Amino acid sequence: MQFLLNVIWLVFGGLFMAVGYAIAGVICCLLIVTIPFGIAAFRMAAFALWPFGRAVVDRSDAGVASCLGNIVWLVFAGWWLALGHLLTGILQCLTIIGIPLGLGNFKLIPVSLFPLGKAIVDLDSSYAFAPRV
Repeated sequence: MQFLLNVIWLVFGGLFMAVGYAIAGVICCLLIVTIPFGIAAFRMAAFALWPFGRAVVDRSDAGVASCLGNIVWLVFAGWWLALGHLLTGILQCLTIIGIPLGLGNFKLIPVSLFPLGKAIVDLDSSYAFAPRV
């Protein structure tokens, strides 16, 4: 079922959102200082292409730098990526078949706002269900 949802996701909005993340990643990688933001954007682009069966978890080694970086990300890139997820999710929820896809977009809004200090894991891995410290 995850494979089918991922294929439908890819056709009806996932590719569009992944391109948005990739554009943000390329822009961030143009300057040396913002390369960590570009890496986070490319990681989110891969997650936006194939989200079902995977989850975003907090990294235990994330510190103050991730928090400060998330604030910078929010101001320059996060708000328009979150807006894209919101609009795409609303459009997908207009049909019964698109409701799971729209909910998937809504699930991606928080991580599109604050991507640093997060890790993407498979749901079948033990790390996804480990207690967070």
